[in-house]
Amino acid sequence: MARTQPFDAHSQEYEQWFDRNHLAYQSELEAVRAMLPETGEGLEIGVGSGLFAAPLGIRHGVEPSEAMRELACKRGIEAVPGVAENLPYNDGSFDYALMVTTICFVDDPAASFREAMRVLRPGGVLVIGFIDRESPIGRMYEKHKHESVFYRPATFYSVPELERLLLDAGFGDISYTQTIFSSLDEISEVEPAKPGWGEGSFVVIRARKPLGSDLYF
Repeated sequence: MARTQPFDAHSQEYEQWFDRNHLAYQSELEAVRAMLPETGEGLEIGVGSGLFAAPLGIRHGVEPSEAMRELACKRGIEAVPGVAENLPYNDGSFDYALMVTTICFVDDPAASFREAMRVLRPGGVLVIGFIDRESPIGRMYEKHKHESVFYRPATFYSVPELERLLLDAGFGDISYTQTIFSSLDEISEVEPAKPGWGEGSFVVIRARKPLGSDLYF
């Protein structure tokens, strides 16, 4: 069952978080941008209000929350209802897919990665941006998630857990970048993206569907 209630009820509060934390948002945006292909047709899974898809030039999005879809459409995204485990697209429809702070809200991450594999063309990439559970911010979010309107129903993941799920789904050629090296209230400028993981709280994983693959599930 899609965990949409907080986003339907508090969509404006969601937008305001990015306004208040605009340096963290820009840091995350640039880290994601660095991992996306420069060309091709893209899809954001869990597009939210379009705050990532719009500046990244992604025209298509799937989003279960009606309130968030409406905001995404206002930003020029072709946002349609749906969930990560059952994407409303044909096999091999996209060159790349993006999930930003979405994986912690899906019911079945393994099924979500299989669906991403299905809708990608051979050689296509899946890019996942998320808060690493083992990072300073991840540990704080985990400890206090029951105090948060948005993160109360979330399940946070570590990098090795997601890497294993991606490999199980058939992805390969996995690479990482990271940002957000300070606590949110200490960020004074856009923070750089740095290869790897284990230092930054926001990690971006890029994984590729094999060329010539017929891995459709």
